[in-house]
Amino acid sequence: MTTSPIHVIGGGLAGSEAAWQIAQAGVPVILHEMRRDDAAGKVTTDAHQTDGLAEMVCSNSFRSDDWQFNAVGLLHAEMRRCDSIIMSAADQHQVPAGGALAVDRDGFSQEVTRRLEAHPLVTIAREEIAGLPPEEWDSVIVATGPLTSPALAQAVLDLSGEGQLSFFDAIAPIIHLESIDMDKAWRQSRYDKEGPGGDAAAYINCPMNKEQYEAFIDALLEGPKAEFKEWENVPYFDGCLPIEVMAERGRETLRHGPMKPVGLTNPRDPTVKSYAIVQLRQDNALGTLWNMVGFQTKLKHGVQAETFRMIPGLENAQFARLGGLHRNTFINSPKLLDKGLRMKVAPRMRFAGQVTGVEGYVESAAIGLLAGRFAAAERKGQSLEAPPPTTALGALVEHITGGHLEGGSFQPMNINYGLLPPLEAPKVDEDGKKIPLKERGRAKKRLMSIRALKDLDAWLAD
Repeated sequence: MTTSPIHVIGGGLAGSEAAWQIAQAGVPVILHEMRRDDAAGKVTTDAHQTDGLAEMVCSNSFRSDDWQFNAVGLLHAEMRRCDSIIMSAADQHQVPAGGALAVDRDGFSQEVTRRLEAHPLVTIAREEIAGLPPEEWDSVIVATGPLTSPALAQAVLDLSGEGQLSFFDAIAPIIHLESIDMDKAWRQSRYDKEGPGGDAAAYINCPMNKEQYEAFIDALLEGPKAEFKEWENVPYFDGCLPIEVMAERGRETLRHGPMKPVGLTNPRDPTVKSYAIVQLRQDNALGTLWNMVGFQTKLKHGVQAETFRMIPGLENAQFARLGGLHRNTFINSPKLLDKGLRMKVAPRMRFAGQVTGVEGYVESAAIGLLAGRFAAAERKGQSLEAPPPTTALGALVEHITGGHLEGGSFQPMNINYGLLPPLEAPKVDEDGKKIPLKERGRAKKRLMSIRALKDLDAWLAD
């Protein structure tokens, strides 16, 4: 019997990885990529430079390759164990970058393209899929990234019933809970108001006096801002203005907006009213990540951490994600996708890559890897569950299909340890020696990584 092909739309990192995983599983796949440069003419996008598959548009770095103490390095290790073409090509074309995995981007793209073109079960079709895929395509992976064509984006909107695809124009920083100094901050909701969960202490509050506030405003106004290409420009909406834009409207704007001190009392000194207060809100179901409320920003990343660590209680803040402002289209995955990355109202279609609400090259490729494996297993009449949430791969699936805080807005995310179920920091090492307090955080990360790889091996062996 001839096996019908699976169709993958989009030849970026996610689509390339999905196609590879499908073909390696013994299932034919057609990879549709709109970019081309041939006798029929040149077709490209506002961001891409070539027609190569898996072209790295921005940096040439896959970030840290340290599997023991860095979550993205752990994701690298997991993907290598899953026969990832993206990781294999990156390893083959890496360039010196300290502890990071950086690549010769042209060599990397050419390697991915060469391998997919040479695979006997892969067909590459240089064409745009305008609108929904044909009905006869009974298994489709949409991996079109943030630059999804307008026709396809509109078709997905119409099918999903969503009012709009989310234009990710504002990002607030997210901080690891364990790095917040609770000797200075405190838990309280404004006016002690109980939310739907009955919690009157749902926020973490960081107080500022007038001198601290004025210094913070100066830093916001003086800090270098990110500049954008014309196609990345997004309009400012009053409901989600970057904090430095608000500060430019007047030095008091922030303390009458996201930093207003009303309805909050510092339990350490109830008689003194704070001049301004920064609030953090729980960001994931595990409670390990907290976002800075109203702190979307276009400050350059290099200055963000320095500026935000001026806030009392955040002097040693560790950021799971820094803020930003850029164009990025993603679907409301927790509402629209099931755990197999299928669209609930149209299960023949899976989604992969950045359009699902993950951030970063490796994360996008990781979701492509899983979408490809899910689709191939389904085509072969097999059942395949997502990896356990104790793994980096499983944690990403959990995040985009419902691991965010129930009732909160869904926000794209890089992989980080805060997405994995926590472990207690060890007090002694394998030899029974006491671990210094300042080193226990790293030791905990290593234990979480060891657990992840063990659980992934069990998943692969099933």
